[in-house]
Amino acid sequence: MNQDNENVPVRIYSGSPWHAALLKSILEDAGIPAFLKDEYIATIAPWNAAPGGYNTTDVMVAGQDFETGRAIAEAFEQNLRDDG
Repeated sequence: MNQDNENVPVRIYSGSPWHAALLKSILEDAGIPAFLKDEYIATIAPWNAAPGGYNTTDVMVAGQDFETGRAIAEAFEQNLRDDG
């Protein structure tokens, strides 16, 4: 990745505020700093965060952590599908 883009936040997941918070916790346990975009507005007025109020909270990581973070997010999404 380009040196200039290493600290640029990138989205690795979009989902409900609850799933996003859980994934953020998993990422942080793995040593990957993360933050939730639209965390509060998604809870108060989800239709303002995303069309239809669906998948309103984004999990963001630094560009340098994208590959590892995305792999964790994909495993997380697979577990959600397997449980649901």
